Amino acid sequence: MEIPSHFEDLFGPNLVAEIKARGKRMHLPAGRVLLEPGDPVSAMPVVLSGMLKVSRVDESGRALFLYHLGPEEGCAMTFTCCMDKHTSEIQAAAEEDSEIVLIPVEAMSDWLVKYPAWKLFVMRTVRERFNELLGMIDQIAFHRLDERLVSYLKEKAKAAGGTLIHGSHESIAEDLATSRVVISRLLKQLESQGRVLLFRNQIKVLDAL
Repeated sequence: MEIPSHFEDLFGPNLVAEIKARGKRMHLPAGRVLLEPGDPVSAMPVVLSGMLKVSRVDESGRALFLYHLGPEEGCAMTFTCCMDKHTSEIQAAAEEDSEIVLIPVEAMSDWLVKYPAWKLFVMRTVRERFNELLGMIDQIAFHRLDERLVSYLKEKAKAAGGTLIHGSHESIAEDLATSRVVISRLLKQLESQGRVLLFRNQIKVLDAL
């Protein structure tokens, strides 16, 4: 199994060798769902390239966006489900064509003791995801929708590792629990302010944002 060379800087050669031996690489085309609520969780995804979107889904099928996962990031929610042997509480889907590696729960337990780099990665993952969830709660509770949109675009650009964001106005509206018409109007305002450039299913974040 091929793993990007820069993962050795993150984990070290010995752990990368174990990831190659015990992990399972998977290609996810854009839109493919990896996990649904209620699914058994036996492995944690770590993103090699591309981007995953993690959402909370209610009984009626409505989804609330939680956070994105970019390269070198893992899903803290699946990690906790794995370790506690719980079913999934989230939906994880490919936002764009993505390559991931699935780390089995048995390996995660072993590596927490064996590799300080893995323990640090897990702790950092949990902390960062927790901070993102707190930020999302703050956005919903204390900020207007236009401010939430700006924060969403910044976060998505950061996860993508660039300034070009892929996604339709409809998908952004779903993530922010509002209508496409409202999102289109707010994006047009941002474009008129010189903060973004709008293309078909793409948004370029400018420095002014």
